[in-house]
Amino acid sequence: MKTTRESAREASHKNLTHILSDLLEKNNDAEKGFKKALEHTNNPSLKNFLKQQALQRNHFATELDKLMHEINEHPRDHTKGSTLGSIHRLWIDVKSSWSKKDDESILEECLRGEKASLKEYEEKLSSNILRPEVKKLLEEHRAKIQKTVNQIKIMEDLED
Repeated sequence: MKTTRESAREASHKNLTHILSDLLEKNNDAEKGFKKALEHTNNPSLKNFLKQQALQRNHFATELDKLMHEINEHPRDHTKGSTLGSIHRLWIDVKSSWSKKDDESILEECLRGEKASLKEYEEKLSSNILRPEVKKLLEEHRAKIQKTVNQIKIMEDLED
């Protein structure tokens, strides 16, 4: 029979695993989303921005994967991304085919995706079960995502 302390530790471990796994999936979705958006622009500066964001999200996913292995967990396969992420990428395709201002619609969808990521990071950071090093890493990710949101808003203003 487990003690209360052992049960609490096990529950905390499961919650941490769930948090890291969710964020890993979100970052894989974001990376794929930025790569999908790359297909719909010919603007060299926008292409460069989207490539940098895809690389950044790949880096975030690698860091989260490493954390999961450090706590002796093996992430579920996120290479396909989530269903919601797949739908969002499909919507980028559809919207880009209808829109006269492709770059503007791409930026709108990127902004929407980044705001969703930001919200998810904020929800996960509000959890009180995060170890200090995990919390620090997630705060760094959140700050970089916020910077991306700000950059997209500036780029959108320039498109108008």
